[in-house]
Amino acid sequence: MLLIKCPWCGERAETEFSCGGEADIVRPVDSENLTDKEWGDYVFMRENARGLHREQWHHTQGCRRWFKLERDTVSYEIKSYEKFAQPNEGVEE
Repeated sequence: MLLIKCPWCGERAETEFSCGGEADIVRPVDSENLTDKEWGDYVFMRENARGLHREQWHHTQGCRRWFKLERDTVSYEIKSYEKFAQPNEGVEE
């Protein structure tokens, strides 16, 4: 069983999480004007490369927060974790 370390809850079993796919996929700004092929490529086409891969995960059976992790798709070893930036994070008032 894969153990995943939620940045808020700590280490938990993989069964508590849902994988949301590749991290850092940027939604097209002008999506209303995309062709069917362009929209299909955005929605369905992914690299799926062997080796290091950045993914987004949701702690569905815990705190229900999203985070990113970097995982080796060959060995399943998790290299790093990262929280998504929160609104106003790093902004001084």
